[in-house]
Amino acid sequence: MSTRASILSHARSQELQQRAERYFPGGVNSPVRAFRAVGGAPPFVERAEGAYVVDADGNRYIDYVGSWGPMILGHAFPPVVEAIERAARNSASFGASTASEADLAERIVACYPAIEKMRFVSSGTEAAMSAIRLARAATGRKIIIKFEGCYHGHADGLLVKAGSGVATFGIPGSAGVPEEVAALTHALPYNDTAAVESAFDAHPDEIAAVILEPVVGNAGCIAPMPGYLQALRELTRREGALLIVDEVMTGFRVALGGACELYSLDPDLVTLGKIVGGGLPVGVFGGKRKYMDMLAPLGPVYQAGTLSGNPLAMAAGTATVGYLQEHKTEVYARLESTARAVVEGVAAEAAKAGVPMTMNRVGAMWTWFFNEGPVTNYDEAAKSDTAMFGKFHRAMLDRGVWLPPSQFEAVFLGTAHADAEVRSTIEAASEAFCA
Repeated sequence: MSTRASILSHARSQELQQRAERYFPGGVNSPVRAFRAVGGAPPFVERAEGAYVVDADGNRYIDYVGSWGPMILGHAFPPVVEAIERAARNSASFGASTASEADLAERIVACYPAIEKMRFVSSGTEAAMSAIRLARAATGRKIIIKFEGCYHGHADGLLVKAGSGVATFGIPGSAGVPEEVAALTHALPYNDTAAVESAFDAHPDEIAAVILEPVVGNAGCIAPMPGYLQALRELTRREGALLIVDEVMTGFRVALGGACELYSLDPDLVTLGKIVGGGLPVGVFGGKRKYMDMLAPLGPVYQAGTLSGNPLAMAAGTATVGYLQEHKTEVYARLESTARAVVEGVAAEAAKAGVPMTMNRVGAMWTWFFNEGPVTNYDEAAKSDTAMFGKFHRAMLDRGVWLPPSQFEAVFLGTAHADAEVRSTIEAASEAFCA
């Protein structure tokens, strides 16, 4: 692929954007898709295969969004497509139990020892809000601790300093969230154990749970400091609070068993999404049996969903997780080497061009912060030069490389990315830094 910048036609995408704006706020169904943080009009995607997406004007891009994480095996991965097609022939939904739910659950449990039982839902937001409800019921407490820049969906109590699109648009929280609800969520600095200890000291026997992204992905990629996750585990056990690890983003990406495997972590509850659904809408919350058995119909905590355990999503998830299990060594070694080559190659081009950059990477997710660094928490991430990032994003898009349209989102790579895509990406970056 030539990386020479050219004036790409986006006429059809612009027409589609104008039509979309008649029906959807900002013309989008998820805010960050609007490209407001990077400038320019968002291309409308028409199809995708492997490591590439093609827009409505026929422009082809190396894709580092990957549907925001799920496409770890590349777009239109044949075994996943075939599994969805087979399931669809039997109907897209039943509203009744199917064997496919336990098929996927068995594979999840094999990868996540901390998950003894689970419940399927249709989104990461549902998974996180349900896990928190369960934690409050199990402890009889109300306060939740989360961390600045961590995003756990758009439920009312979770939008306090939530990173992701909230950070992208410079919004501290969200209108429409009652103060009484927001007051029950305490947002603390990530990677600061002392802040958590102080919170427990200030609110004895009041904190129901600590919820976090074990690797922050929604303030850009930020790894935990050595010992930090283990300290949270010890603190929550000591104080009688639950530890909820949100692996919607990291699950099956940073390792087959996610961050729990990578950091030897044993949480009380885990949330999953993205990869576990193979690209279809799926969320999971699960954990220790004694907590999960509090859910209706066995216990007093109510949670339900018409499309929970949807057969198409179960088929796609089983095909995806099954492939990752059966090719674990090959897949994760390849992701690691390819991601390292892209991240370090682009960072080297930035250094040559004299552009300040900090690279944070865990496995096949990373962020290039336009920031001298280090970046270990949200406040440090927020010091990034977002205008410079926007310029870089536009220049890369012009050269056929599609990055997430926000400085505060992680970049994702899949097994379909190979040497040719790595070389083209680095060449594009070299030109973009000099543009």
